[in-house]
Amino acid sequence: MGWIDKTILASQITPKAVFENRRTLIKAAAAGSFGAALAPWFSRQALAASPDKLSATLNPAYSAKDEVTPYKYVTTYNNFYEFGTDKSDPAANAGSLITRPWTISVEGLVKKPVTLDIDALLKLAPMEERIYRMRCVEGWSMVIPWDGYPLSKLIGHVEPLGSAKYVEFISLADRKQMPGLRSNIIDWPYREGLRMDEAMNSLTLLTFGLYGEVLPKQNGAPVRIVVPWKYGFKSAKSIVKIRFTEEMPKTSWSQFDSREYGFYSNVNPQVDHPRWSQATERRIGDPKGMFAPKIKTQLFNGYAEQVASMYAGMDLKKYY
Repeated sequence: MGWIDKTILASQITPKAVFENRRTLIKAAAAGSFGAALAPWFSRQALAASPDKLSATLNPAYSAKDEVTPYKYVTTYNNFYEFGTDKSDPAANAGSLITRPWTISVEGLVKKPVTLDIDALLKLAPMEERIYRMRCVEGWSMVIPWDGYPLSKLIGHVEPLGSAKYVEFISLADRKQMPGLRSNIIDWPYREGLRMDEAMNSLTLLTFGLYGEVLPKQNGAPVRIVVPWKYGFKSAKSIVKIRFTEEMPKTSWSQFDSREYGFYSNVNPQVDHPRWSQATERRIGDPKGMFAPKIKTQLFNGYAEQVASMYAGMDLKKYY
């Protein structure tokens, strides 16, 4: 399946009637009345016959107007090394992940450390849907409707101490559930981190779903972070622990090779990866595949207006 024929605006994502009446939708599609604008939803139905709904209110203030990536690409072309290193491995292998029961501990330099199960975490703040551009370090990108609420809501709940400067995210590492842990690519468990102001930024989303459904396992179920102005690997998946620290946390990819992967990992077309340029990207789902025209990558992935002030005065080639 290729791209949809017209841009999907925020107000057009996940119409409730589409989910509630599949037979009507299929008949209408056969008659051509819905057009190509709903093409991604058909691919979703083929992949998930009984998706779990996730109620979220659309937030137009955080909705990219780019064409939305069809669901089948978002859920079958992934980086999730706990389930394998090929892009197709997570979709093939993540079925072994047990997402309930699931708890997340929030600890470190906070006044109110807490352990929450996934249902309590879901109810902590109103759910929003946001359409974000996502950029991978390898040069591909997607546009995804994510469902969650600002991470700042959870941070406010636990009340960090003044000495807390960073937030560390630790993912599940269970060899019984995650075949990729048999490799020694990185030192498991997977760890990521943000500076406190980055974690508090209104764009940073504690994420539980996409396209109005709970997160598929290969996309980081049951809860992950989405940080849209950074390369995708900064958005930690299947989180089990959040820790507030005074010192910069050691993150998995910067430990693996600090020359290639810095702590900040902001999308910056002027800073090349040592093995390839970061100046352009290709959107996954374009019917031309590897022959699709390249898109010029924007500084901070196009979110400079919301985040550039956090890095004022910093040498972004040094602090990459």
